[in-house]
Amino acid sequence: MSISVATHINFTAMTQIFAEAQNTGRDLLYEHEVYSLLQNLGSETPPRSLLLQAGTRPTDGELHALPGDRVVLKIVSPYIVHKSDVGGVRIIPKHPDKIRSTWRRMMYEVAENYADRIERRPAHAPAHYQGLTGDALISAISQDIQGVLLVQFIPPDTTSFGNELLVGLRATREFGMILTAGVGGTDTELLADNFRKNRSIVSASTELNDGESFFELFRRTVAYKVLAGKTRGQKRVVADEQLIECFSAFIQVGNHFSPTAAQAPFVIEELEINPFAFSDFMMVPLDGMCRFSLPQKALVAPRPVERIHTLLHPGRIGLIGVSTSRQNFGRVILQNVLAHGFPAGKITVIHPTAPKIDGVACAKGLSALDEPLDLFVVAVAAEHLPELIEEIMRSKKARSVLLIPGGLGETQDSKAMAEKIMALINEGHRQGDGPVFLGGNSMGVISHPGNYDTWFIPEKKLPKGRGQHHRNSAFISQSGAFMATRMSRTPELDPAYLISIGNQNDLTLGDFMAYFKTHSDTDVVGVYCEGFNNLDGVHFTRAVRQAVLAGKEVIFYKAGRTPEGKTATSSHTASLAGDYTVCESCLTQAGAMVARSFNQFTELYMLAKGLHGKAIPGNRMAAVSTAGYEAVGMADNITADDFELRMATFRPATRQRIAKALEACGLERLVEVKNPLDMNPAATDGLFTEVVEALAADPGVDLAVIGMIPLTPSLSSLDMDASQNIAERIGAIARHSPKPIVAVVDGGEMYNPFAAMLRERGMPVFRDADRAVRALGLYVQARLGAENLRCRRGGNVEEKKANPLRCGADS
Repeated sequence: MSISVATHINFTAMTQIFAEAQNTGRDLLYEHEVYSLLQNLGSETPPRSLLLQAGTRPTDGELHALPGDRVVLKIVSPYIVHKSDVGGVRIIPKHPDKIRSTWRRMMYEVAENYADRIERRPAHAPAHYQGLTGDALISAISQDIQGVLLVQFIPPDTTSFGNELLVGLRATREFGMILTAGVGGTDTELLADNFRKNRSIVSASTELNDGESFFELFRRTVAYKVLAGKTRGQKRVVADEQLIECFSAFIQVGNHFSPTAAQAPFVIEELEINPFAFSDFMMVPLDGMCRFSLPQKALVAPRPVERIHTLLHPGRIGLIGVSTSRQNFGRVILQNVLAHGFPAGKITVIHPTAPKIDGVACAKGLSALDEPLDLFVVAVAAEHLPELIEEIMRSKKARSVLLIPGGLGETQDSKAMAEKIMALINEGHRQGDGPVFLGGNSMGVISHPGNYDTWFIPEKKLPKGRGQHHRNSAFISQSGAFMATRMSRTPELDPAYLISIGNQNDLTLGDFMAYFKTHSDTDVVGVYCEGFNNLDGVHFTRAVRQAVLAGKEVIFYKAGRTPEGKTATSSHTASLAGDYTVCESCLTQAGAMVARSFNQFTELYMLAKGLHGKAIPGNRMAAVSTAGYEAVGMADNITADDFELRMATFRPATRQRIAKALEACGLERLVEVKNPLDMNPAATDGLFTEVVEALAADPGVDLAVIGMIPLTPSLSSLDMDASQNIAERIGAIARHSPKPIVAVVDGGEMYNPFAAMLRERGMPVFRDADRAVRALGLYVQARLGAENLRCRRGGNVEEKKANPLRCGADS
């Protein structure tokens, strides 16, 4: 769908509405002011209204002025959000006397009802009313009631389930402005909690979307299906063009009044219309709220992120905190740097007395150095950091600094120290000659291209897979332990760079993602995140989108999905975990593969690393196994909320080739040629090879999962002679095939060498068939989504016609 959207937004008038409210000391708009705001949007039809303020005496003519024979009365208060719950919304006949009596009654009854509600649920009370009870509470509520809004009653076309629409903007701490739309009305929260993901409401970054792309997200919701008349007994009540125009207008307004907009006169903290009703193909807002603020001036100087390259590829390294008598963190780091092959003559240890440590020359201080260090590794106790950082700034002898110490802002007692350190770092950036800092609470960096390892984990605890060979991925983690355990359990991931960023006291996740988005030797970036600095989520998401458009793959895991998880991440890294749904939506729409478990992260990373160069034109999967349970299990897992695979239909030539191979093994009467293919435990190495070659050649198969039960008697899964093992033959087919071919080895520890042989030949290997299919489904869905992004960005009409799955077909 391509619709020209022409909205006429009066930003000047909208700014004036905010300014007038601010002049009265408010940071919110009353409902009638929200309607005025929408009138300047140019895409909605606000109802007519009249504010009935206490002490005023409107004439009968004024009360009669609204159209229709009924009117709506709504209480106006800055603190009463859910008006219906306290009797703050009433529909009555349009008679002046009835309007006046209901108006007077509401001024008293709503205050009493709201006070009763607060006293029964004090934890939900606005801060303005906390601690008040009885008459004092009622009096405070009454004083805040500005009057009653008399609103035109517009009967909706339908009152069936899902007929109302929620549309809202929200400025988030991490991701800037977010647009949300979905099922509206009083049951929005209940439905959002109980519907499948992205079926009740959808959210998206306004910076990454326009009206049409957001509409494509919204089309998946129950709300759209009801409004478009796609459910039994329903008729369409709104045009697609109206919805696109509405979403486009909200996105433009969100970007204009955004915390990331340099010239924004105000920031919309929250603008929500709940609900829009529909009458005669008009979108009618029936309730609205808006909070706003003045934009915050940037207090942090720009970071010289170009120095990340120097940090990762230093010519000279310095260390401080190295003990001469014991294996402390600093000593382990020094030994790891040397073991990785970094020249000892290019390393300096800062030590007050020792001339050499482990053969490396020492200097008494930074000022004693003849030339600056490219990387200075700090492994001293946290309490010494402020003084040391002052010395780093004075001496100008370090271009980048790695802060190993923890305890920076992670507890209440250390916050003052962290603030002092960050102020020193910020001043260095403001002056233009300060180094960049990685950490604190960093476990260090392993840079194979930079030929160094500054992790403080001894080699005997974690072999690092040293050696210079081609590696195509980078692993960035806010938790060093997460990264280390992944490397211990799945060393085959073998990233070129392993970067522990810790507390992000200076360099952030967004900075590193921006560095790797154009890094020529990096195809895959894996990221473990516990929280973003203020608005760094926007920075990170922009970089992810650019990396994906450049053909890279990004695997992302976000800790802190639950309130308990948020508390845990905050205590660990002193970073506030943001709203998970917003994070997941923004990163998915940017093109990242968002994992929902540790294992899923590892599996997606493995697939991305191994399959990056493979073509994925569609989602048609072939499944093969020598066990019925495995074949069925693969077929059972081809669909989920986040992905959809289809079982491929084999071409006649493929079916004939497989049938001939089965006949050669005497299995033609035991095995039916179908997908999934259960080949019988008697399947030989030769049969397996012929079947996999046939699937690799079939143009109707986009990807294949090959289950090789290693216990079956005819499979050479224990013969470690590569020339005799089936791993060599299947691995060669997979390596040369342009399409993804994934192996499953479901067996005990004695078959680990067999699985390792397949991995060494470049095949992604799983130990469970169901997990293999689920991971591959997520991976394929993300790859197709990335192709869709590239097609949309490139505007390649012919490509869209030729590859509808890859270029914008509805999912």
